[in-house]
Amino acid sequence: MNKEESLVPPGKIASVITSLEMFERPPLRPEQSSASWKLERIVHPAAQWYRDLFRRVGEAYLWLSRLRKSDAELREILDDERVEVYAFKAGGKDEGILELDFREPKTCELAFFGVTAPFIGSGAGRWLMNRAIEIAWSHPIERFWVHTCTLDHPGAVEFYRRSGFRPFRRELEIVDDPRVLGLLPRTAAPNVPIL
Repeated sequence: MNKEESLVPPGKIASVITSLEMFERPPLRPEQSSASWKLERIVHPAAQWYRDLFRRVGEAYLWLSRLRKSDAELREILDDERVEVYAFKAGGKDEGILELDFREPKTCELAFFGVTAPFIGSGAGRWLMNRAIEIAWSHPIERFWVHTCTLDHPGAVEFYRRSGFRPFRRELEIVDDPRVLGLLPRTAAPNVPIL
């Protein structure tokens, strides 16, 4: 590959995606908890509610995929009975998202997972992951998997490994920069320059 073939065009961002999987329920890791932490399943979540929480959790990591979908495309996913959306609540406020996708037979994808910035480092992520593992493996699955990328929290891959996932694939992805598209503010993810 020569230098020109490896350039990322203006208006685009590049990341390395790592996919991880597990084939049996692992022991849950020790967790901290708070009496104010709750997990609530949101059946047929409103698109506006979903996008707001998705954006608050993922803006620092340039989460893009669900922001690009039309309301009809998003509704098709969120209204599917095989997709389960949960809100992590702290003090009665929605502060994290857990989305489990069971549309592939005998498989669960941890489609989206994260907490808002004030809860990073609080133990809420571990608490939420333990709930994700419990819920996923309460279904008749044989495989639980997730993907993360180099734009996510720098500790994401190791967090997933400690949770029982094992890497199985790595790939390069180049996509439109959501800040250039106007889907996220230009101030989002200041560690990733806009070209």
